Amino acid sequence: MDGITASALLVENLRSFGAPVDYYIPLRLVDGYGLSGEALQRAADSGAKVAVSVDCGVSAHKEARLAKKLGLDLIITDHHQPPEQLPEALAVINPHRPDCAFPDKGLAGVGVAFMLLVALRSRLRQKGWFQDRPEPDLRCSLDLVALGTIADIAPLNGLNRILVKAGLTVLNQGQRPGIAALREVADVKEVNCGSVGFRLAPRLNAAGRLQDAAQGVGLLLEASPVKALESARQLDDCNRQRQMIEQQTLEQALEQLAETYDPAQRSIVLADPEWHSGVIGIVASRLVERFYRPTVLIAVENGIGKGSARSIRGFHLYRALHDSQQHLSAYGGHEFAAGLSIPADNIDAFASTFETVAEKELSNDQLQPRHLFDQEVLLEELTPQTVAELERLAPFGVGNPQPLLVARQLRAQQVQILGDKHLRFTALQGGYSQACIAFGMAERIDELAGEFDLLFTPGINEWRGRSSVQLKVKDLRAVESVL
Repeated sequence: MDGITASALLVENLRSFGAPVDYYIPLRLVDGYGLSGEALQRAADSGAKVAVSVDCGVSAHKEARLAKKLGLDLIITDHHQPPEQLPEALAVINPHRPDCAFPDKGLAGVGVAFMLLVALRSRLRQKGWFQDRPEPDLRCSLDLVALGTIADIAPLNGLNRILVKAGLTVLNQGQRPGIAALREVADVKEVNCGSVGFRLAPRLNAAGRLQDAAQGVGLLLEASPVKALESARQLDDCNRQRQMIEQQTLEQALEQLAETYDPAQRSIVLADPEWHSGVIGIVASRLVERFYRPTVLIAVENGIGKGSARSIRGFHLYRALHDSQQHLSAYGGHEFAAGLSIPADNIDAFASTFETVAEKELSNDQLQPRHLFDQEVLLEELTPQTVAELERLAPFGVGNPQPLLVARQLRAQQVQILGDKHLRFTALQGGYSQACIAFGMAERIDELAGEFDLLFTPGINEWRGRSSVQLKVKDLRAVESVL
């Protein structure tokens, strides 16, 4: 998603500046991740003079040398951790460079691309470029910045908070045909961080996971509402297929763990030749949620493994892969998410080294998942006015989490199971009550039989023109009776 939105952002605005621009998105299943040598060769053959990477390239030494040989001026824009030696390129723009003075290091790849456009427009303005042509308003493209930043789980504080908050306003105006079509097929009435992360981004990203991510870029750039709706429906179908493959992969991974998992281990590394490399990152996240261990899943094909890794608080994935690099062909990423390539024969040795790193870095205490809540409250304090004030702190996400509250010694009434998976009930405390919804917690219905403590985020529920407070349950814990 980060690369898709950044590509659309640069293409749209560089064209509006007056530049002839084309784009190329590597086929994940064929080319893998990162800057593509084949794409650089194709660009040079077509007569291009400048190549700009988005969300990749900071470790692409071989590709940078190829670009130089081909006579291409290569501009790398990336936000992944840079290696000690940077590629030889015309420019390497990355806030994580040790010599970069840019004050905000949390930008997603699309945010780096946006700041490049801001600087370029400023320079063109100084040169008088816009004296005889209209100067583009970059604020109109903040919908793309918001999409990519939210989907890449970048921290929503500092500059990202400003960009995303403004971008959500543009998204809700519905001016881009591709986004309007995507909202229609995903049945999204109001765009917020939740609807981007769970409804829009998965559909926009589905083609890239299974086939060709260029379809997502095409949708974002599409000017025709009719063509945009047709493309959005195709992506919706692709997303349903992705969900089926993801569920199958999760079940297969759990079958492996049922035979091999030891609670004493600090990490999980699994591989399978039947897995689809486009969904293993999502499945790795599911396993982290369930087992709370740094997890690497590897899809093996023709003797080569393509892996996706996800982590927990206190374990820096990129550094862990760096410490295991003797087994890897390539790797890159962040603290909590990373990717790798590995010869299939090295997987067992890598798993052993990765476990050794995890044993060194993670204590038993760090392997216990904990919810850090903001405040203990009484139900009577959760008035619509108070909850509305909390909503003003949005957009919520990594770095600016939604307020997480605790209410103690509650009882439940009117408990219902919704759709076999979810719970709806009314929480009671001292003569006050609040409506509650607990997604995916139907199997825990028996825990509502007695008194319990509730961990939740408060929100405003809109239903048939009426607004009311609703508590979104994150966890609950039975209160032991004291004799």
